[in-house]
Amino acid sequence: MRIAVSCLMLLLAGCAPRGDMVLAPEAAAIAQDTRTIFVGTNRALTADGRFGPDRGTQTQFLRYDIAIPPGHVPGQLRKARAGRAPDLARDFLATNIEEFADARAFHDSLGAALMAQPPDHREAVVFVHGYNTRHAEGIYRLAQLAHDIRMPGVKLHFAWPSAGNPTVYAYDRDSALFSRDKLEAFLEDVAAAGPDRIILVAHSMGSLLTMETLRQMAIAGRQDLLARIRGVVLISPDLDIDVFRTQAERVTPLPQPFLIVSSQRDRVLEISALLTGHRTRLGQIGDVSALADLDVTVVDVSAFSGGLGHFTLGTSPALIRIAEEIDDIDAAFGQGPTARPGVLPGTFLTLRRATQVVLAPLDDQDQTAP
Repeated sequence: MRIAVSCLMLLLAGCAPRGDMVLAPEAAAIAQDTRTIFVGTNRALTADGRFGPDRGTQTQFLRYDIAIPPGHVPGQLRKARAGRAPDLARDFLATNIEEFADARAFHDSLGAALMAQPPDHREAVVFVHGYNTRHAEGIYRLAQLAHDIRMPGVKLHFAWPSAGNPTVYAYDRDSALFSRDKLEAFLEDVAAAGPDRIILVAHSMGSLLTMETLRQMAIAGRQDLLARIRGVVLISPDLDIDVFRTQAERVTPLPQPFLIVSSQRDRVLEISALLTGHRTRLGQIGDVSALADLDVTVVDVSAFSGGLGHFTLGTSPALIRIAEEIDDIDAAFGQGPTARPGVLPGTFLTLRRATQVVLAPLDDQDQTAP
């Protein structure tokens, strides 16, 4: 087992160049799109003024305008790197970075951004990144996902202090748990800005942080804040299935819709399963019967997964084409299984309270991500 873990760790460590936040205002002139990302982070600043892997005691609030380069292809993310001249045609770059003095200034700016949205899209979409993620990488990924699937509403990112190093899994897991209070406070700040609803989107180990935060809110009787959350999406959740069940059982009722995006071809979760001594993580689940008594929808995207298969929703052009045609999550997942086949291609199974959707590529689409 040690050999298998080591090989997979080496694969993960060398899979792609790492990203840094690079400010290039000139990229705005040629960008095909610019996405604004509001950020709350409890990462500590490094000596050179960057948000690094260390844990901070305070939450800092920022706004990033991210240029989607003219050469961008859906499903791809070419991240800018410090020390290298930016490629304006291909790199994701920041065209503006604003740091807010305090939470009040943050939610005033966020409130203005919400009011600028169409009346039916005044929602706040909060993304919580996963394991092995640097500060810039989570922001770039959210900008790419928002652009590719035409995500409505105002986008926000909670950047907890991941080490950004695949060999220190335990540090990231502890950092996620360390950040529970800060994520809850961040959601309070977001709610203070007045969105009609809050949607939580978490990836990988960010799902652990998200579920632990929802659980502690429920235990503390924060029904006022829980009621503002009108949807949860866990993408490739790095969570023990039994632990997830205990979390979900305390959050009653679960926000709806509640989606779990899974793939049985997720190689990163294979590492996690080996490290934790369990055969299957929640993001690999293929049989919904283990969750049958919970109000959840498991969306199996195995048919689209290639490579590491750990962010198929954001890396598969074929799946992105399907996702971008869904104007409203509720339209696809909130009307019962009989309504869904006309919206999404695939097989639908309802077992007691849970639903499983095994998505299938359209006839003219490639099945797997690059």
